[in-house]
Amino acid sequence: MNSKNFFLILIAGGILFAWFGGGEEIITSHQKTVTALAEAQKIVNENVGENKDDSERKIAIKKKFNPEIGDTVGILTIPKISAELPIVEGTDAEDLKKGVGHYKGSSYPEDNGQIVLSGHRDTVFRRTGELKEGDILTINLSYGQFNYKITHSKIVDAEDTSIITLQKEKEELVLTTCYPFSYVGNAPQRYIIYAAPTQPKS
Repeated sequence: MNSKNFFLILIAGGILFAWFGGGEEIITSHQKTVTALAEAQKIVNENVGENKDDSERKIAIKKKFNPEIGDTVGILTIPKISAELPIVEGTDAEDLKKGVGHYKGSSYPEDNGQIVLSGHRDTVFRRTGELKEGDILTINLSYGQFNYKITHSKIVDAEDTSIITLQKEKEELVLTTCYPFSYVGNAPQRYIIYAAPTQPKS
């Protein structure tokens, strides 16, 4: 075997290793996301359904809304990139395999605080870099639909936890993911998107 053929075999072996080591993980995550999305759609449709304007019913559902870690709770819709993503309570590795993770302890819509959602850059949030100021994000939960307009974004160090303030002074939606998007391995930074509540278009 000449050196050229040996080199090609090494490359092929590396590709196969990457596929079975990383590709399989992405496929598994995709399958879990699809399952979680179906569950989220069922939750939203069953609890809201045809009673979208029934304020008393919404209030009653909101009072009972207390998700546990790992629970599928709703849907994040991003029209700009045609994304419909399940929201799962918690941001541990297993939670993020299912979809977008809601940071435990942060707020939910109508709580008048910071709502923190995290996702992997190579799965659910792989196209968030395409989003711009003014783009709309929508959260659908059992007690209603809530719209947010992107105000700005920034890049911070991976160890910077100052973005998660858990403030209770005003409602804001914060999306976080690893950065750079094309980085291989543990990314050194985080990409942060901020959005403020807005009224849906009529």
